[in-house]
Amino acid sequence: MASVMEDPTLERHFKGHKDAVTCADFNPNRKQLASGSLDKNLMIWNLAPKARAFQFVGHQDVITGVQFSPSGNLVASSSKDRTVRLWTPSMKGESTVFKAHTAAVRSVAFSHDGQRLVTASDDKSVKVWSVHRQCFIYSLNQHTNWVRCARFSPDGRIIASCGDDRTVRLWDTSTKHCINCLTDCGGSATFVDFNSSGTCIASSGADSTLKIWDLRTNKLIQHYRVHSAGINSFSFHPSNNYVISGSNDGTIKILDLLEGRLIYTLHGHKGAVITVAFSRAGDVFASGGADSQVLLWKTNFDSRSYQDVLLQHSRRSTPDPPPHLSDIHPRGPHLHHPQPTAIQVSPAVKDTRSTEPHVIQLGQSVHGNMLLNSWPRLTPMQSAAANSHHYNSLPACHVANSRLDGWIEGGSASRAESTAENETRANRKEGKGRREEEVEMSQTHPLEVLSGHPSSVSSTLRHIVQQLDILTQTVSVLEERLTLTEDKLKECLSHQSQILKDLRASRTRRRTESEGTDESSVHST
Repeated sequence: MASVMEDPTLERHFKGHKDAVTCADFNPNRKQLASGSLDKNLMIWNLAPKARAFQFVGHQDVITGVQFSPSGNLVASSSKDRTVRLWTPSMKGESTVFKAHTAAVRSVAFSHDGQRLVTASDDKSVKVWSVHRQCFIYSLNQHTNWVRCARFSPDGRIIASCGDDRTVRLWDTSTKHCINCLTDCGGSATFVDFNSSGTCIASSGADSTLKIWDLRTNKLIQHYRVHSAGINSFSFHPSNNYVISGSNDGTIKILDLLEGRLIYTLHGHKGAVITVAFSRAGDVFASGGADSQVLLWKTNFDSRSYQDVLLQHSRRSTPDPPPHLSDIHPRGPHLHHPQPTAIQVSPAVKDTRSTEPHVIQLGQSVHGNMLLNSWPRLTPMQSAAANSHHYNSLPACHVANSRLDGWIEGGSASRAESTAENETRANRKEGKGRREEEVEMSQTHPLEVLSGHPSSVSSTLRHIVQQLDILTQTVSVLEERLTLTEDKLKECLSHQSQILKDLRASRTRRRTESEGTDESSVHST
């Protein structure tokens, strides 16, 4: 089938991850795209042609969520290693670690003013953090199973969360109370988000459904079942007129919310589509999947009204089906079944317009430059042997080729020395002394996790400070719980004292009544 101008088109693909891509987000400046993966690495892709890509190393387990701050100068990532990291998307590769969850962290999101973070975790809690103070603020604890996703409303007054307890909960950020619980989910709720105006909320589920509620009326207004397997992620278009969704059935679906129907099915990934995301302007969107690729699509279909697009497609052999009668305003809750005649777009995944970007690995070296330079130079075989003894360390910043050859996950300081030689050779080829200085600065940044090697005083002190911060946060949580317990005990004691007073008063009344009856009997005799 010939493609027309309004069809979405595959613009580029990005290869660099070594395992499934789990999350993606665009920088508001429209110049970068971030993605996380099962390979534990965070990638920052520059959208300019032939630009370098940055690979940030630091998480100890699968990265589950990623999001740019509204200003674009920070990137937050969540991981199954129970931590959240704030990265600076630059050559320095610096990050700040947030620790308070006791299980895998499933999602992370900024508030729209960029001052707070909200995270969802397998410890059944939703936690809110201060970005400026870099500390935990409060926790929301009414989910009864793993929490998969949490998001701020555009005005920051509401938090929406969903999880394996088959509920979508709405929280008031001022009172910290759950103000609504939507229980219409047929299975685990996998993703939740607000539209750009904050008037509607959508949730997707493992039962392959996508549901949209109107928060002004607390009613389910649209219900779609267009995928043949569970939905992993979805994203609202900034105009609120479209939604894209990615599913385990290997397709991306595009829904027109005004028409209330499926308009496109995209085939590009080999395997499950795990994440989808519109850019802030809505002109492009990204998808990531089990094939370890990140695909960049041009939207196109939002440039003209749907009626114009339908008129353009009227000569097709498989025109779009007519809209549901129940979609005529006012809409009521109704089910949208799969439409086999929707437009199918199957672009070739091979991309001849863009080459694989050169990847620069950025991480945190175990020691400073002085200690690093004091280590003897090792051959690749010796470095590999050293890795078996120092598996807790992370690879230092180094330049890798586009296919990440020679990179070993969880490398040691000895490996960092051998990769530093590769880095020096690459810098000689480029002849850029400034780049060499920036990489040297990134090497001096200390590691949060201490290894078995002797570390510098500064890194040890920083580690101690981090542990103290964690203890402080733990103590604050315990204090909050103790305060609640004390309040409940006081309430119980007050009730008991009131009951005792009532009992004493009733006994006194009975005595007076009995004495009165005795006196009356004496007078009568």
